[in-house]
Amino acid sequence: MDSTAPSPSVLVIGSGISGLACARALHDGGATVRVVDRGRVVGGRLATKRLDDRPVDIGARYFTVPEGPEFSDGPGFSDPVADWLDRGLVRPWTDTFESLTVGAPSERKSGPVRYAAPAGLRSLATNLAESLRTDGVPVEQDSEIEAVPESGVVAGIRYDTIVLAMPDPQAARMLEPASPVAEELFGAERWQPTLSVVLAWPERRWPADLHGAFVNGSPVVAFIADDGDRRGDGAPVLVVHTTAEFARAHLEHPETGIDAVIDEVNGLLGIRERPSSTYAHRWTFSNPAEQHSEPFLLRGRIAVCGDAWGAHSAVSTAWASGDALGRALTA
Repeated sequence: MDSTAPSPSVLVIGSGISGLACARALHDGGATVRVVDRGRVVGGRLATKRLDDRPVDIGARYFTVPEGPEFSDGPGFSDPVADWLDRGLVRPWTDTFESLTVGAPSERKSGPVRYAAPAGLRSLATNLAESLRTDGVPVEQDSEIEAVPESGVVAGIRYDTIVLAMPDPQAARMLEPASPVAEELFGAERWQPTLSVVLAWPERRWPADLHGAFVNGSPVVAFIADDGDRRGDGAPVLVVHTTAEFARAHLEHPETGIDAVIDEVNGLLGIRERPSSTYAHRWTFSNPAEQHSEPFLLRGRIAVCGDAWGAHSAVSTAWASGDALGRALTA
């Protein structure tokens, strides 16, 4: 970037991992950047809920680390992960999950190492946000912005670029009706919902070597995570992610789906007792049903990034998309 030219000013809307990665790349590249989010805390779908006096991951299940950078010649997701490992913010969790099929014996399948966070995955977003704030970048929560015009003027301030770091349907709702950007985004029908249902027992009621399980053939359950095993404190807590079809039927009142989830999980894992406490959280746009081929979208003053932009929906993809966009804006 020409050092005699004024640094670009960028507004990043969304303080999930994609927005925070974008803000970090923008700041490191010399841009003036501000991050805002309507939520009370950072993290987006890196969501952690405190239940029964302990944090429980109710958003992303885990993350993996791809080999090398996902896009072009960027630093790669392994760089922040290495820092988090040094700080004790993340831990290798497991490379083995069960594959449970209704009415059939279970199978054990190995894959890449899945990482988890002892304090919950939202702690990683908190770390990124604190680092930005230390460097003088505003990261503002409880900040509602309802519309983003093509002019780049928001609340009387003109920005060179406005970044929408969020699922496509949420980004589209913020754009002008005739916005050409909205036409390139996936509609709500191309995103999958899920319910994250937390089930806690007084003590563990399932096999000690169960880390997590993909579930096949169930109309209710898609994935089960042992949250105590995942976080390393041994708490007898399961987090269940439902199928998209089941979630659609219970999005308005997520709590109405809890009993069916309990029955399905108890049947799959051979548990006889009902949990002592439960909680359900809805994710209307949990993950995209398909992916954009590009790492981000940039049209005029409007940009969009997130986990839908890349090879597959993942925490690493969300980070790489935001990082690639931030570097592109300051190149």
